[in-house]
Amino acid sequence: MNQFGAVLLCGGQSSRMGRSKAWLPVGGTTMLQRVVGILSEVAHPIVVVAAVGQSLPSLPSNVIVAHDEIDGKGPLAGLAAGLAAMGKQTNTIYLSACDVPFLNATFVQRVVALLDETHVIAVPRIDGHFHPLAAVYRVSIRETAAQLLASDRLRMKDLFALVATREITHAELASVDPELQSLRNINTPEDYEACRTTLG
Repeated sequence: MNQFGAVLLCGGQSSRMGRSKAWLPVGGTTMLQRVVGILSEVAHPIVVVAAVGQSLPSLPSNVIVAHDEIDGKGPLAGLAAGLAAMGKQTNTIYLSACDVPFLNATFVQRVVALLDETHVIAVPRIDGHFHPLAAVYRVSIRETAAQLLASDRLRMKDLFALVATREITHAELASVDPELQSLRNINTPEDYEACRTTLG
């Protein structure tokens, strides 16, 4: 498999959680450190995109920290910031949120492997719902993302509609993650307590 990087978004408001997800203790580390560690098994380089002024747990020295200068524009702005920070170090990145402690490195590799030469994005679509923060993107979509941001079109679906996008099915992921735990987000205190029950 060709080398690929990862962009990890952690600058969200965490309004339902009520505190920063990046700092939540999980399994003897923080949520952000855990997900960075999982991605580091298969991806290089890694860019963590934070909000301006956001504090982060300590990260390995080879992790690039970028800042989303466009407040309130959602994942599309975070993706654009991450791609800009990635530069020319790779032509393909896996995009992740920081609140996926059940992420499986083999799942990441499988998603990347499903991006073929005729597409520039491969995104899981499960029960009709896209998972843009568990998808793989060619760095070449950066200009299209910038154009959408400039016109205040912020939905990731708009990006998918404009460029060659491959939809990944549950069946294509079942061999590496049958219950799709890699897509399991921690959004609320109740989600977090359930996570701690499993991971500590």
